[in-house]
Amino acid sequence: MNLGNLLQDSLEIKNYDVVLKRNGEDAFNDFKVNKYDMCIFDVMMPKKDGFTLAKDIRRMNNNVPIIFLTAKAMKEDTIEGLKLGADDYLTKPFSMEELTLRMENIFKRLPKTEVSNQNKFQIGEFEFDNTIRTLKRGETEVKLTTKESELLKMLAIYLDRVLEREVALNAVWGTDSYFAGRSMDVYIAKLRKYLKEDPNVEILNIHGTGFKMIVKK
Repeated sequence: MNLGNLLQDSLEIKNYDVVLKRNGEDAFNDFKVNKYDMCIFDVMMPKKDGFTLAKDIRRMNNNVPIIFLTAKAMKEDTIEGLKLGADDYLTKPFSMEELTLRMENIFKRLPKTEVSNQNKFQIGEFEFDNTIRTLKRGETEVKLTTKESELLKMLAIYLDRVLEREVALNAVWGTDSYFAGRSMDVYIAKLRKYLKEDPNVEILNIHGTGFKMIVKK
């Protein structure tokens, strides 16, 4: 059994959802259309090596944690990985216990709100249900699009706190590109239009940083 299969089997036993790709090119193509909580890259991969793959992914997403696996113990490789924004670095051979411990330590450092399982929120006079994408106020109900609902969930999770643009973009759009940013501004305007029925609910622009949804007492 090769390392990829061994890692997949071992992590799935620990209840992680795992997607295994055999080369860096396939991994990058998959990353462009799917969201992942963590990436584990072997530095030596066919078609696109781990360092090149990390560079490409960091152009799309600065936040997803990356762990490098390598057979090399050279200091230069470690430095290269850290320069690319790696969160951790393991030299083969290593134990699965060590890998899962490092994964868990990285997950502990992530903001808990970003992985919240809550889907129902009271926002002023509104009842928001992200599972069925509805925003209700009294007898009036608005059906939200997927992105409207995902963005409102982020704002609700960060209620009375600043939701940074980059965090929202990567969570909802999977990229913090210029065009995604313009798209998000359009969706913020739509959410403001829905929420204006309750004058106590407001989405504020925090200049140069992001947004803050507040509910006035």
